[in-house]
Amino acid sequence: MNALPPDAKALSQIVRSTSVASAERLLPSGTSASIAEVIAEEVPVALVYNGISHAVMMASPADLADFGLGFSLSEGILAAKDELLDIGAAETEAGIEIRMAISLECFQLLRERRRTLAGRTGCGICGVESLEQAVRPVPPVTATTSIWAGAVFAALAELPQRQAVNQLTRSVHAAWVNGDGRIQLVREDVGRHNALDKLIGAMAWRGLDPAEGFALITSRCSVEMVQKAATVAIPVLVAISAPTALARRMAEGCGLTLVALARPDGVLVVTHPRRILAVP
Repeated sequence: MNALPPDAKALSQIVRSTSVASAERLLPSGTSASIAEVIAEEVPVALVYNGISHAVMMASPADLADFGLGFSLSEGILAAKDELLDIGAAETEAGIEIRMAISLECFQLLRERRRTLAGRTGCGICGVESLEQAVRPVPPVTATTSIWAGAVFAALAELPQRQAVNQLTRSVHAAWVNGDGRIQLVREDVGRHNALDKLIGAMAWRGLDPAEGFALITSRCSVEMVQKAATVAIPVLVAISAPTALARRMAEGCGLTLVALARPDGVLVVTHPRRILAVP
């Protein structure tokens, strides 16, 4: 199936998130050819709260408002969208700053945590000051959501054509959520944590209820992904890869339904299978 044509906004995001470079393609026959390769961009993105830089992540320079809000919610800095008073982005010589104004109460709690991240595309908890912070507790996931297994397979079939940047670069992670198998939102980033944060932010801006659908990630399912999903009350997390042992234990402990190794020919329901129904 051919990809859906991107709209003007999507095209703008693609331009910001990619660049073109020359490369030499070598073939087993010993021949070579010069080609133009589309590659994913990544830039340092600082998340700044009330004038204080809290985290610097390597990220795709798109959907920055979604990223700022989503990161704030999934890391427990904010409990609700209304606690974000203002948000904007500014480009500097070194990268991009997402500048946010948050309530005084939230800012005081943030300062007490005394946590500074130095993120990389493969790591979402770099720079924490203690082991306890690295595996922070998450609230219980209590939603009584029921998802038909057919909805998961429908989503897996449709997702590739909705990943505009991934089709070009083959190097970004995408996350999206739907209610009954239909795609509602897609967000992409070179970092899997960032992609999920962007999705969470986009959901929050639109007032979507996490209990009415599930999230799908096209990446490794590490414990940070479970932490972020549980923190914002996403009840079902579907991953195309296998989870780590720690991710599985955390999902089991907090009540999150974790579906792994999601493929068109089958999925593995790892924890709390009551939410996944074999038949509608």
